[in-house]
Amino acid sequence: MKDRIGIGKWVAGPKTRWVTLLIWLVAAWLLNTLAPPISNEVVNNAPPLPDTKPSVQARELVTREYPNAEDASALFVWHRQGGLTDTDLQRIQQFTERLSTHPVPYQTSVPPLHQMPLQDLKTRLSEDGSTIVSPVFFSKSAQSNEWKEGVDQAKEEATVLFGSDPFAVAIDSPADLNARVTGPVGIQIDATGVFGQADKTLLFGTVLLVLVLLLLIYRSPILAMLPLVAVGIAYFVISPILGWMVHSGIITVEKQGTNIMTVLLFGAGTDYCLFLIYRFRQLLKTEPDKGKALRGAITESSGAIAMSGLTVILSLLTMIAAEYGSFRLLAAPFGISIFIIGIASLTLVPALLAIMGRASFWPFIPRTPGMLAERAKRNGHPAPTSNKPSRNLIGSLVVRRPWLIMVLTCLVLGGFAVFSTQVKFTFDKLAMFPKTMASIEGFSVIGEQFSPGELAPVKVIVDSDGKDRDFAQTLALLPYVAQVSAPLAGQTNPELLAYDVSLNLNPYSMDAMNLIPELRQTIEVALRQSGDTDAAEHVWISGETAEQYDTKETNIRDMRIILPMIIIMIATLLIVYLRSLIAATYLILTVLLSYLSALGLGWLVLHHIMGMDVIQGTIPLYSFVFLIALGEDYNIFVISSIWQKSKRMPLKQAVLEGVGETGSVITSAGLILAGTFAVLITMPVQLMLQMGVIVALGILLDTFVVRPFLVPAITLLLGRWAFWPGRRNSVLGTDLTSIEKQFEAG
Repeated sequence: MKDRIGIGKWVAGPKTRWVTLLIWLVAAWLLNTLAPPISNEVVNNAPPLPDTKPSVQARELVTREYPNAEDASALFVWHRQGGLTDTDLQRIQQFTERLSTHPVPYQTSVPPLHQMPLQDLKTRLSEDGSTIVSPVFFSKSAQSNEWKEGVDQAKEEATVLFGSDPFAVAIDSPADLNARVTGPVGIQIDATGVFGQADKTLLFGTVLLVLVLLLLIYRSPILAMLPLVAVGIAYFVISPILGWMVHSGIITVEKQGTNIMTVLLFGAGTDYCLFLIYRFRQLLKTEPDKGKALRGAITESSGAIAMSGLTVILSLLTMIAAEYGSFRLLAAPFGISIFIIGIASLTLVPALLAIMGRASFWPFIPRTPGMLAERAKRNGHPAPTSNKPSRNLIGSLVVRRPWLIMVLTCLVLGGFAVFSTQVKFTFDKLAMFPKTMASIEGFSVIGEQFSPGELAPVKVIVDSDGKDRDFAQTLALLPYVAQVSAPLAGQTNPELLAYDVSLNLNPYSMDAMNLIPELRQTIEVALRQSGDTDAAEHVWISGETAEQYDTKETNIRDMRIILPMIIIMIATLLIVYLRSLIAATYLILTVLLSYLSALGLGWLVLHHIMGMDVIQGTIPLYSFVFLIALGEDYNIFVISSIWQKSKRMPLKQAVLEGVGETGSVITSAGLILAGTFAVLITMPVQLMLQMGVIVALGILLDTFVVRPFLVPAITLLLGRWAFWPGRRNSVLGTDLTSIEKQFEAG
């Protein structure tokens, strides 16, 4: 069997297989020696929004004119259910005095509560006297690990002063004093900790799941380990390359991104390995020379693997066009990772298979009929008879009833897709985390005892143009405003007046975010009434709520830009690969239907089974990128098989054999890929959990509905037009009566 592209000879030949393995091992060792791993270089608070966004421009104005106002706040929430005692308040004063005289790392300031008489301090208590909040401000430019260093030291100081650790006391303790750290600093510290703790758990869970699934599917310990070894070696090449790129300032990678990357690498990498392994095992049953069989497997599967990898890479790279940082920052590291794992699938995996040979499949070693006969003779057993081929039930059903199959699958997928219109989204980043997280518990106490808007006030800056205007009263009259601070003049421009506006609702909620345009409009109207013709240019709104509003708008913009880009890009690749406008069109449409179905089915599971009222607003784009790119892999694999077979046999027979030939490998690959994304369900972060559910369900729909039923049925119904305008073999027009009689005969 001739190796048309020559890869097999160079990477898996008798002399080069060990060289190939050695090159990968040396590369992994050398790169890890010279460059840091990606885990050491990730950042936790990369700027999510571009400089052109209103909230970012407002923040820059605040930094320039109100340098102390833009510090990040850690809110220490002190709470005792029976009411705070005088001793509690005196110790809280001692705590602020200690931080005033001995600041902790990265602390910028602390309100001098210790200078207030005890009676004045009591006016800051909640209505029932059970709670007080003492803020500590930290440098806005510090990283979350640096904030953590400062907050941890402040907690130690408090523990010494109180004689016990109030931060370890349960929030619902009936008598004891408890404390929590919330606010932007506390939330960011806890969020980083949640992602960090999940790192090793996610990696271990993914590897273990892939190993178990491979053992169950193939019942071969060597074969189960081989893809994991290959992906593991590739990971030790990928990690330092990305680490060096981040260290050099070429790219930026977030912690959240590395978690998703782990899942993607093991899922997609294992899939690519299985495509090659499956074809190798098939050829070993007819080819006695394992080298020829392996080279043939490389030749026949490399096109689909390369095409699948290219589809995923280009889909991920489209995210460079995103404005939202978390989307944009995924493009380069994910694209590079899939590129390297694709190379490993076509070089490292063949080398490992060449080294192990038929033993890779032990104890179920594939042999040719001649080898089986010789082995039986040597053992004194009668020669084995050829087994009757297993019936291809799915392929036969599709060939016999293509219209019925297409209608039923479209009804099922369309039914699920209808529920995608009922999905409710949120950009509340607090909803991402478990309610038992310390900073979320602290926020809940603030919401119950005070106005929740005090957690993150909205800062409204107005250019007064030197005129005496009472904007505080204008803002205070708004029904959703709980409190407005006195105006603060700018440091270099005294005509700039800044107001801290505390809302009477959760500042991270969608309701609060949607109030930002109204807040701006209210001040603009007031400016116009006083004769300001350029009112829109004299109002700035800063703060967490404003930034979340811009995040929502940016996400909507990214969806409108990136979704069409991915569809056009994948359609172009399919046209080039299949040379068929028709095939590219219906393959894209089936995956789009599958995506909407996954979103609808995911909502049913998340909302009606898991009790979630909303899903994170970034989920649709994440899910779209992964499902469209990864789902198209399976379509490419099955349609490639049908396309190749249709050149030498009638289309019905090509569909029958194509579905049967690709069924087991795509089912195995789909189960493993869905399983790896399902591992995200174990994450304590709602974003990861929700993405894991939706993507896993989407992959299962692609694996068990779209690939075996819908795509073959449409191909069969289109007949000779399925591959238009590509060159078609004349066999497509062959009389199919004999084939149909075979099906009817079973």
